[in-house]
Amino acid sequence: MSAEKSSYRQIMKATSIFGGVQVFNILIQLIRSKVVAVLLGPAGFGIMGLLQSTIQLIQASTNFGLRTSAVKDIASANEQNQPEKISETVSVFRRLIWGTGLLGLIVTILLSPWLSELTFGNRDYTYHFVALSLVLLIEQLNTGQSVLLQGLRKITLLAKANVWGSLSMLIVSIPLFYWLREEGIVPALILGAIFNYIVYFFFTKNIQIKKAVINLKEAIRKGRPMLQLGFMLSLAGLISIACSYLLRILIARLGSIEEVGLYTAGFAIINSYVGLVFTAMSTDFFPRLSAISNNVKKYNLLISQQSEVSLIITAPLICFFLIHINWIIILLYSNKFLGIIPMIKWAIIGVLFKAVSVSTAYLILSKGNSKLFFWNEIFSNIYMLLLNICLYNFFHLKGLGFSYLIGYFLYFIQIYVVCRKKYKLKLQSIVIKKLLVYLCFASSCLLIDIFLQEIYAYILGSLFIIIVSLIAINQLDERVEFLSTLKKRFLNLLK
Repeated sequence: MSAEKSSYRQIMKATSIFGGVQVFNILIQLIRSKVVAVLLGPAGFGIMGLLQSTIQLIQASTNFGLRTSAVKDIASANEQNQPEKISETVSVFRRLIWGTGLLGLIVTILLSPWLSELTFGNRDYTYHFVALSLVLLIEQLNTGQSVLLQGLRKITLLAKANVWGSLSMLIVSIPLFYWLREEGIVPALILGAIFNYIVYFFFTKNIQIKKAVINLKEAIRKGRPMLQLGFMLSLAGLISIACSYLLRILIARLGSIEEVGLYTAGFAIINSYVGLVFTAMSTDFFPRLSAISNNVKKYNLLISQQSEVSLIITAPLICFFLIHINWIIILLYSNKFLGIIPMIKWAIIGVLFKAVSVSTAYLILSKGNSKLFFWNEIFSNIYMLLLNICLYNFFHLKGLGFSYLIGYFLYFIQIYVVCRKKYKLKLQSIVIKKLLVYLCFASSCLLIDIFLQEIYAYILGSLFIIIVSLIAINQLDERVEFLSTLKKRFLNLLK
């Protein structure tokens, strides 16, 4: 097998594993979202979205981006087969995780009255934030376990942990929502984090890593490079979450809590259901890229391959959602959420640009160039926020769909120009060709849905979905012998 085909196979293996996990998570999310939609309604969705986005804001402010910086260091040491370096990195990382987790807990408790005031316009939710401070500590500790699996590329164990973690959170949350309604949101988030930690602990307890005896002072000294990179990543993440947070506050002020719920539900579909390929990208592609970040030829090839596979997988999903979004919304949520359809239709096309731009952006992280990554993300978040504000004012929720599409088109151009000049990145021409072809298919499905009557839109749109799916399957077959692999697995099942 050629090295190129082997690389495609690795990408497809990771994508299929975590794609499968994401499909399972989608089913879990479907059930959970349906429960929240029926029992709590859009207002409940809005409250939960505001609580979660506020906690994420504090988390981004206090976690120092250790997840990404530690994955890079562990993956690099693992690739070079340096057990002592792995041991030291993991020990330092675990010390820092406890410190940042406790920092997040303390900051949340101290700021809880002001967080309630800023988020909801009153102090009624002060004790909600005090209780949710536990979530920051638990999730940061859980980061230590998931990063170990990711950095060592234990993708099967990581996938299993992800599945069981999601299932445990569902089992915990449904009874609480049923019995307590909106009052069950905070207990569900806390218990979900605890059960998720227990699951990940189970899957990491047998990984043999020699413990290095390192005190806190030494951990800070040896972890300074990790902290420096992580701090800049944390700032960039903080700006991104802050922009999302400000947008939710803006929608709540100019619109309503119900519109916040609709916005949250709509982008859950785009980011979770359609964007399943990005899970594999962050869990397997980034460690692989970090290991070869000093070889221009290798990382150019890997980024092109990842971009190509991402486009092939996401294009049929995008077309399917564009044509069948009405009943998908009803299935996932309820009739009360049909107002998000125009927003989703426009935003979902932007996923094509996101598929390529995110693959490219990981190059900056793999190089450890935190300042460049920070300023790149700051610039993009500023124009994303401005687009969101302006277009929401004119078109309401539909305008947020426009801004997502335009924003990721601009980000695609921006990140490619930056990496081209700084790191001599050159995407293979086949990536750009595929992007244009799939963009034509997605745009055609959108136009069909807009201008044709429902029955004709379903018929012609379904034809387009079949065509783009056949093209995608054929392209996968050329690269990884997709059909023959499926045939072998099917025959093995029959034996």
